[in-house]
Amino acid sequence: MSDLVTLLSTGAPVAAAAGGAALARERYPRLYWSTVGLPWSATRLLTTYGSVMEACGLTVPPSRLRALAVRATTRREVRPVPPRRGLVRPTATGLRVRLRLAPGQEVADLAAATERLRHAWSVHAVHVAEVKPGVAELRLVGFDVLNDVRMPKTSGDGFLRVPVALREDATPFVRDYRTVPHQLTLGATLSGKSMYLRHLVAGLAPQRVALVGIDCKRGVELAPFAPRLSALATDPAEAAELLPALVGLMEERYDLIRARQRDNGATPDVWGLPEEERRVPVVVFVDEVAELFLTATRKDEERRDELVTHLVRLAQLGRAAGIYLEVCGQRFGAELGKGATMLRAQLTGRVCHRVNDEASAKMALGDIAPEAVMAACAIPAERPGLAVAADSSGRWARIRTPYLSLTDAATHCAIHAHRAPTLPALARFRPVVSTAVESAPAGS
Repeated sequence: MSDLVTLLSTGAPVAAAAGGAALARERYPRLYWSTVGLPWSATRLLTTYGSVMEACGLTVPPSRLRALAVRATTRREVRPVPPRRGLVRPTATGLRVRLRLAPGQEVADLAAATERLRHAWSVHAVHVAEVKPGVAELRLVGFDVLNDVRMPKTSGDGFLRVPVALREDATPFVRDYRTVPHQLTLGATLSGKSMYLRHLVAGLAPQRVALVGIDCKRGVELAPFAPRLSALATDPAEAAELLPALVGLMEERYDLIRARQRDNGATPDVWGLPEEERRVPVVVFVDEVAELFLTATRKDEERRDELVTHLVRLAQLGRAAGIYLEVCGQRFGAELGKGATMLRAQLTGRVCHRVNDEASAKMALGDIAPEAVMAACAIPAERPGLAVAADSSGRWARIRTPYLSLTDAATHCAIHAHRAPTLPALARFRPVVSTAVESAPAGS
């Protein structure tokens, strides 16, 4: 009887602790990681680092001098050398450690072994990033951060930079218009594409930026943000008038840049102008871009050709004039007609949410990151907001946008309605009245 009591007195707390840990791991992964996962994974990494690197083929023979020193001092067998490890830095979502690569190694060697490292150190995922030549950073993620998205407090926001989603390595995905001026965002119905667009508009609302909307769904997506918009078109007919006005605005800015070049020398774009002459940047949101390509009559075909021509011109020449395109749709391929492929080629950034077929994923990612196509096709319907982001460098990553209600986004835009500049060339398309003028200097 005493043995049973002893067993119960010791086994019950252990079982309760184990059950609590399992429950926390399932429902409260951040709590579990902070209390159990972090110390366990850090201990495994520190104690098994050398053997794991050797098992994964990430070691190299030591230098002759090192081999001679080991033989002379210890008479032990000379073992292969792993990358030199720096300090292990814990984070709220995982661990980070910098490695100095051994001679003959490259970052791709580490990237190829990430799945084996994940299992060896009992973490959710392992990602590799190059810090500088010869130095790489291992980012160990303790749990699925895309399941419950929480943006980090320091997200790297700034002028024309919007932290819009979270990457799978727990770093923020920042939409930087100065680096990637134009972007194509594709996604099926209920894939989270509209949520992504809301975050972009809400993130740009506090900045000194002119927002222009072309929403051919009668404005149901962009009309709630009307107080912060400098111009809005809600059907192809209005878009056919707005786009030429944007092209005219771009040409005016090029004339200003050229005049400044004659006066003071080289000024390659609007950002080289003096601050008092610098024009406010313009971000153009095009929702359901396919509606601009579809035609029913010959008259529609003529209008369509003009629309496409203006869009292509803005994509080709708009960056230097401070005009940026954010093109969204469910599908965007050559079957839309003349000019679709040319326009897509000018859109450097690509974000692909869940799509209905592999062909749609190829339209978004196939020409810049072919290996990302299958990742986009594997996005489940029950995880809206999950997407694959890529650019012309070939790099890609899974991202997920946090939830933002339409009411909150619209309220945020209304609060910052006074920041909406009035562009004289677009004044007749303005959904609300503002006293700001375009000549005001741009700033964050």
